[in-house]
Amino acid sequence: MARRPRPADAPGGLRHLTDLVRSTVPPMHPAGLPFVSGALGLAALGRHRPWLRRAGLLAAGACAGFFRHPHRVPPTRPGVVVAPADGVVCLVDTATPPPELGMGDVVLPRVSIFMSVLDAHVQRAPIAGEVLDVRHRAGRFGSADRADASTDNERNSVRIRTADGAEVVAVQIAGLLARRIVCDVAPGDRLAIGDTYGLIRFGSRLDTYLPIGTQPLVSVGQRMVAGETVLAVLP
Repeated sequence: MARRPRPADAPGGLRHLTDLVRSTVPPMHPAGLPFVSGALGLAALGRHRPWLRRAGLLAAGACAGFFRHPHRVPPTRPGVVVAPADGVVCLVDTATPPPELGMGDVVLPRVSIFMSVLDAHVQRAPIAGEVLDVRHRAGRFGSADRADASTDNERNSVRIRTADGAEVVAVQIAGLLARRIVCDVAPGDRLAIGDTYGLIRFGSRLDTYLPIGTQPLVSVGQRMVAGETVLAVLP
């Protein structure tokens, strides 16, 4: 008697299963490859030492999870500003943007998002537009959830202008465990809303400065989904 085909045996079943896995398990950002490769190399050295092998495999899995790069679908509503990072809103206030951008002493609405080591750490463009300026400033590595982290910690600022002339600044801020800020854009580049443009390693913060007159639509304690959660609507 012929065996009844299982779902994976049926035509297209294996492809469906593969597509399901790909849609469920996010890919890894290329910045994570050296870390995962190093951990797997450690596991390979532990061929005769089970504890070393287990430690290497565990570290490889943890690094792959940290550097995950999930697919996101930004909203199509015109004029929205989306969250540039996963995490929790730790501050909604007004402040002057980083002085190295040369924007003067204008006070702008600001939303700060704190990323723990469990959050995806890729950063996404909060708006669509042209990159006007990218500035890095060295600093300390204090806890990123403190208010003074915006001024004291190492940071990288990206200033973006929409086709309508509105400007938004996204600032990557290093944290207590974050020792490396990665930024893949330069002045003159064009970004679509939700495009991945950078990454911060191991716990950090993202400040978003909005144009004058913009009313943030989020509150402290709210969880953000990068590239999807709407922070504000441009005036």
